[in-house]
Amino acid sequence: METLAEALPKEMARVREVLGHYKEIGPAGMFGATFIEQYLRAADKAVMSGDVVEMLKAYNKLRGVR
Repeated sequence: METLAEALPKEMARVREVLGHYKEIGPAGMFGATFIEQYLRAADKAVMSGDVVEMLKAYNKLRGVR
């Protein structure tokens, strides 16, 4: 079983890749890209602060990104 400290950075990397695809779409993808960027900023902040509750929230939001 993977820990949150292991899973969150992997999920962040996956979502950054997805973000690239949204940006490639152009103007039509910008709405989704904006939300994804917000989720990634929140995840970065949670990791830097070490707040486990916020890290878990961020992880769950990122898992929903497709």
